[in-house]
Amino acid sequence: MAGHNLKANVLFTWIAHMAALVTGFFLMPYVMRVLGDASYGQWVFINSFVAYGGLLYMGMGETICRYVSKYHGEGDSTKLNEVVTIVASVYAVGATFAFLLSVGIALLLPWISPWTGDELLEIQWVVVILGLNLSLSLLGSIYGGVLMGVRRFDLERTVGIVFDLVRVGLIIVFLHREWGLLTMALIYMVITVLENGAFMFLAWRALPELQITRKHWKYSVLKECTSFSSMALLNNFAQSLIYATDSIVIGFLMGAEAIVPYYIALRLVQFIRQPIEKVAFICMPTAGAMQSSADRGKLHKLFMQAIGVTFLLATGINLGAYFFGGDLIALWVGPGYEESHRLLVILLVATIITLPCNLLRSFLLAQGTIRFPAMIYFAEAVANLVISLALGWTMGRVGVAIGTLVPAVVLEGAVLLPVGLSILGISWVRLIREAIRPQLAPLAALAGYCLLVSPQPWAHGSWLALVGVSAGGGAVLGIAWLLVHNPPGNWWPGMVRRQEA
Repeated sequence: MAGHNLKANVLFTWIAHMAALVTGFFLMPYVMRVLGDASYGQWVFINSFVAYGGLLYMGMGETICRYVSKYHGEGDSTKLNEVVTIVASVYAVGATFAFLLSVGIALLLPWISPWTGDELLEIQWVVVILGLNLSLSLLGSIYGGVLMGVRRFDLERTVGIVFDLVRVGLIIVFLHREWGLLTMALIYMVITVLENGAFMFLAWRALPELQITRKHWKYSVLKECTSFSSMALLNNFAQSLIYATDSIVIGFLMGAEAIVPYYIALRLVQFIRQPIEKVAFICMPTAGAMQSSADRGKLHKLFMQAIGVTFLLATGINLGAYFFGGDLIALWVGPGYEESHRLLVILLVATIITLPCNLLRSFLLAQGTIRFPAMIYFAEAVANLVISLALGWTMGRVGVAIGTLVPAVVLEGAVLLPVGLSILGISWVRLIREAIRPQLAPLAALAGYCLLVSPQPWAHGSWLALVGVSAGGGAVLGIAWLLVHNPPGNWWPGMVRRQEA
């Protein structure tokens, strides 16, 4: 049953991601055209600062998922409600702080920003509304965390799909260049209210015994949660530094409009990372339930399967992006963003290391090991900031991208990976033999396909060609993978057994 639930959760997560990918993919160039590069750059610049608001979750997102999963599995509703109540109280404090901070920043903007007149007024309102949106997101995320803790990813992802589509509809209907940033902020806030209302309803339906009351507030539970969440907070701070700092660095060094070519590449990387990261996110509750020595073999098997698929997808996507990423960008947002392809290739190379390491980090977190991965991630974030600033002065956006790549490869690949494997009790030899080596033949087949098809004129210049080439590459990779994992020699005995049955 657990295996069935895991497969269903992965399926719903991928469906939700595909819906978000399709809507986000086609919505971004539309918003860019309506707002223009200057206003769109301002929107990205402001939201890069808002991304630091994720620190107000204080690592409690991982806490609620882990402990709800643990106590729900044990049937201990009292402890479950105590954890949820503690997280709710922490989020209430964070939500209040977020809103007050946004109001304070909005009032200071006339003295600390270059904006004036109507542009200044619009930005002030945008900052306040995005602060309110963050506050509402904090409070509502409690219920999304409960759904994930009880492994109802199907419900959580369905809500995401529905409101992604609603967001697209509202933007298409209401967005115009005049007061466009304010319109975007209002639409995002409306969606947050509706989405979190749905999470609340579904959480109580999935877990009728759920209660958030004063009697469940206990200081001992707060200490237990914060001891776990403190390192998760450090991990989230590092994540904010890595994913938001690049846009801020470029904005300060070259201006908000200069962010757009970099953000095009970064957004594509995010589209690509998300479905693979969701696999790690889904595996965490399952891995957390496998803490006994009797389940050690199952844990290792799950890890090997997941990291093999992660490596296969990350490397395969890198091959496709190298040969056809320029076509994708030109068709997606139009001409004039040639540098975005170079940036895309640099940023994607890092994912061959970071995505498997993200999966490893998820398994370590599920087993209660969070301090070491968090410290490595924080060191990577600081190195990212320092190198990006240094190279950004001399090499521009490419230097900022290299500043993201180098720390990821060095600290995650050379430090986190070997130590993390040792903690899980998995040797390098086993990792290569069971997870990496089986993917090499399919990847070689895909590389050969790209080398053969890329020089052909018919493979470029239209969506039809790009979709066809991508489908062909996926077919080559998939067939090669099946041949490796189920050689033709095994087909005939299987057919004989089915006929005899």
